Amino acid sequence: GDGGTGAAAWTGIKHAGLPWELGLAEAHQTLVLNRLRDRIVLQTDGQLKSGKDVAIAALLGAEEFGFATAPLIALGCIMMRKCHLNTCPVGIATQDPELRAKFSGQPEHVVNFFFMLAEEVRGYMAQMGFRSVLEMVGRADMLRVDETALNDKVATLDLGPILTPASELAPNETQHNVTTQDHFSKAATGLDAILDHELIVGAEPALRDGTPVSLEASINNLNRSVGAMLSNEVSKRYGGSGLDDGTITVTLRGQTGQSFGFTLAKGVTLIVHGDANDGCGKGLSGGEIVVTPQAATVEGGLVPEENVVVGNVALYGATRGKAFFRGKGGERFCVRN
Repeated sequence: GDGGTGAAAWTGIKHAGLPWELGLAEAHQTLVLNRLRDRIVLQTDGQLKSGKDVAIAALLGAEEFGFATAPLIALGCIMMRKCHLNTCPVGIATQDPELRAKFSGQPEHVVNFFFMLAEEVRGYMAQMGFRSVLEMVGRADMLRVDETALNDKVATLDLGPILTPASELAPNETQHNVTTQDHFSKAATGLDAILDHELIVGAEPALRDGTPVSLEASINNLNRSVGAMLSNEVSKRYGGSGLDDGTITVTLRGQTGQSFGFTLAKGVTLIVHGDANDGCGKGLSGGEIVVTPQAATVEGGLVPEENVVVGNVALYGATRGKAFFRGKGGERFCVRN
């Protein structure tokens, strides 16, 4: 696609993905055709820079718009593409105190950017006769090909499938979200049943007076950010210094969810017999993480050193602690440490 983080592999930025216009138009049309459009809010992003981009996105079916690069530019980013090296010269993507001192961005810079962006969008809305963004959603009939911008190569492209209004494909179907869904109640989120509650109860002797404890449990990829709430309990009671190393040892079997061991505090050791998803050890803050394939898998012929055991962005932003992975890691390993 057109967007991408400065920490992403250059080959991925340049040679993977498609323009957001293609995905947005197809997603909107498909949802309308399947009578599902009313249930969801459609968001698009990928190098949106101007009010014109927002207007086009709305007309193609988007209700929400994601911005990343443009606000960063407003804060002073000069696109050095060093986000993963901790050497950002303008102090944005770094933890180096000397470089952070060079950061000159202000919240007002971003606020002003979005105010001016909104004013530009209002201008396009006035030209087309719309009173609200919601009225614009899915109105691809208001888009035209700029014939003056065509050269011999692009003139051969048929943009008809993108510019066909979903209302023509499925007349009388809703073109935007009107159905409210419950995403945030305890029943919907399952917060009452997450693994950390069990770990906090089992680790109470250690949290109370530092008595070493060892716990065991199974895990699957529904269990996200395991260890974060436990680490919060440690930090609330013992501050940043945490507990003595190895005070709380948790042995888990299975496949972890994303962000396993997030901000793991000193004194907590998580041992996984299985593998870990993306974001393992993100923000590691003194704890210890061990990930190793299950013994039965290795006995079955798996060679750990030739297979991935942790996903992308492992140890992203980790500042202290230890991690031991028996196998390969995914992309962007140890970024911004």
